[in-house]
Amino acid sequence: MNTGSTHTSTMAPGSVLETIRSVLQRNMVREFLAEFLSTYVMMVFGLGSVAHMVLGEKFGSYLGVNLGFGFGVTMGVHVAGGISGAHMNAAVTFTNCALGRMAWKKFPVYVLGQFLGSFSAAATTYLIFYGAIDHFAGGDLLVTGSKSTANIFATYLPEHMTLWRGFLDEAFVTGMLQLCLFAITDKNNSPALQGTEPIVIGILVTVLGVSLGMNSGYAINPSRDLPPRFFTFIAGWGKQVFRAGNNWWWVPVVAPLLGSYIGGIVYLGFIHPSIPQGPQRLENFTAREQKVTASSKNAASANISGSVPLESF
Repeated sequence: MNTGSTHTSTMAPGSVLETIRSVLQRNMVREFLAEFLSTYVMMVFGLGSVAHMVLGEKFGSYLGVNLGFGFGVTMGVHVAGGISGAHMNAAVTFTNCALGRMAWKKFPVYVLGQFLGSFSAAATTYLIFYGAIDHFAGGDLLVTGSKSTANIFATYLPEHMTLWRGFLDEAFVTGMLQLCLFAITDKNNSPALQGTEPIVIGILVTVLGVSLGMNSGYAINPSRDLPPRFFTFIAGWGKQVFRAGNNWWWVPVVAPLLGSYIGGIVYLGFIHPSIPQGPQRLENFTAREQKVTASSKNAASANISGSVPLESF
């Protein structure tokens, strides 16, 4: 009895490790962890750059925020691009599911990973900059005003914007994001060179911020805005994080979903179907013409050699 008990207790740690290893090897679990970690990386860089702008005076700038989020996205794609696609954005995940590019059963897995990663990044940023936040506002945690610090973590409307203009702004900018993402990754069009996708997508996010970010803070991502906002709610900023800006909080959640879906439809509807089935270059056209002539006696053969089937997108 003692020998068996000792053997069981000795084998227990190994069996636990095997169980953990087998769980981690499941696709859904790997995709969840990939979205969690990639979103965490993106948000730590992004929120950290905002903290520098708000708290550091000469140490940060609006351009620094754009670069922080842009290169944060680049690093996130490197972390998880080969596993989950590194969406890091619930609007992108929603659009891929709605357009049939990904199974709906993966939607809650991806979004949960993104939300937890974003929330964890907000908590990390708060801990790293706790002293600076406390010093900046004299120990107060303010949502509005010149000494507000809640805007380190989530977006808030400026005075020149209304709620519905902000909604349209978020929808439009997210639509531009999704349209360009489809273009960057469309192998049948003019995609980014293999291996350069992370940096090109990072440049896209940076350019969106530089050119279209001032009106609403270009959240363009429910996973970027809602979890950090919820963190500020429980960390001491209070209910005002949801009430500010005429209850602005729901707009960065809903508008990106709509905008991303419309942007995806615009690309797939206007651009993707009109892409030639073969590259339209003079040398290729001549070679194709010769091939068709040589097989003119066989109509079926001519049809096959004269076209290249369009891959599903």
